[in-house]
Amino acid sequence: MQILLLSPYHGGSHQAWAEGYAAASSHKVTLLTLPAHFWKWRMHGGAVTLARWWLGALPRVTPDLILATDILDLTTFLALTRDKSAGVPVVIYMHENQLTYPLPADPTQGPMRRQLGERDRHYAFINYVSMLAADRVFFNSQYHLDNFFTALLPFLRHYPEYNELDTVGLLRLKSAVLPVGINLRRLDPPLVPNGQKREPLIMWNQRLEYDKNPEGFIDVLVQLAAEGIPFRVALCGERFGRPGERWEQGVAELGDRVIHNGYAEDEVYRRLLWESDLTVSTAGHEYFGISILEAIYCHTFPLLPSRLSYPEIIPESFHADCLYRGRADLFRRLRWALSDPAAAREVAERLAPTAAVYDWNRLAPEYDARLAEIAG
Repeated sequence: MQILLLSPYHGGSHQAWAEGYAAASSHKVTLLTLPAHFWKWRMHGGAVTLARWWLGALPRVTPDLILATDILDLTTFLALTRDKSAGVPVVIYMHENQLTYPLPADPTQGPMRRQLGERDRHYAFINYVSMLAADRVFFNSQYHLDNFFTALLPFLRHYPEYNELDTVGLLRLKSAVLPVGINLRRLDPPLVPNGQKREPLIMWNQRLEYDKNPEGFIDVLVQLAAEGIPFRVALCGERFGRPGERWEQGVAELGDRVIHNGYAEDEVYRRLLWESDLTVSTAGHEYFGISILEAIYCHTFPLLPSRLSYPEIIPESFHADCLYRGRADLFRRLRWALSDPAAAREVAERLAPTAAVYDWNRLAPEYDARLAEIAG
């Protein structure tokens, strides 16, 4: 089967997902991409550019299926390519959506700052009509799917008339969950321990953006350090622009406890993951959790909020060990894990195999089968 995969914001997790599936699939997957810059413009103009490129491409082979990410204005793409795309089944994959993506507390920061902190409904509407135009819609988690459909009805009711409320049920019927595949094998094999006993290492490998609440994370570490609890920390998450003042102040207060500060390239990242004892999330938003699963795969003990997508990606038998409720509970669990790293490591070693279900060698056949069924 020939699949055309459209990725107008090709970077970070979107790029890893698209290229990971293309490499692991038994189908022939052709990628048509644009760089991961100016996400708003990609939602407006990306469809025009990708349509022009596809129509001009040689050989002019019509695919058996079109697979697009949520950043694409699918209605515009299909309208501009109707002579070539008519009759081709279309699937849209929702990494995220612009209806429920959280806004920053500070209205002068983040992606909506030009609307003074208000949500620009047009981008949510692009997601909505793109889903209407698709034959099937896949969300990366059940939490994400439920979160979106809870908000969709109130969103449409905002409009004065002909607000198409009946489409919500129709969209729900053609929507399903298909988890993100991850190239976990790139993190193999574990490095041989050097046998030197060191203080426990805490890993931060999430994006350094407001929705992950990095200030909350750094505040937790500063308080632990003030209590005299021994630990080290590796700050490896991807960064967009300069970190906030509170983050930089906290890093300075932690001093030489910080053994890495900045985005970690592959080999350094792999080494730090296997050296890490704990990973902590204080996120206010998470639709899936790729970085957490990478840490778990490398036998790192996770402490995660008991909400968002985390109860879904952590097996229920580990909820009592790994999911916390509130700041006081997080501190209690952190003190335990740092004071008894061997016990935390034992839990991490039992949990690690559960992350392997998200490796592409397990998920690619499921993607292949479900997409072939849609095209069939």
